[in-house]
Amino acid sequence: MRVRLPVHLRRLARVDGEVTVEVPGEVTTDAVLGALERRYPVLRGTIRDAATGRRRAYVRYFACEQDLSHEEPDSPLPARVADGSEPFLVVGAMAGG
Repeated sequence: MRVRLPVHLRRLARVDGEVTVEVPGEVTTDAVLGALERRYPVLRGTIRDAATGRRRAYVRYFACEQDLSHEEPDSPLPARVADGSEPFLVVGAMAGG
């Protein structure tokens, strides 16, 4: 499946553009992030806390024009993400005023 990362994480992982990962079994946020961290170990702890697995405060997840950031991490992702038609997006949130 396809994953789009923000620029700073692409630089850290030394990749250009979208990355692809193999997700065995059901395609969930946890499964996608686990596959991403196995393929790019340098990303472990950058998107979600390495100890708790919880999403980092300024990171958001999107797919099929939906914000999935507050969905349960073991909820199935949309079918279009699972079949590779649409990417899973990891986005760095903006804060400030």
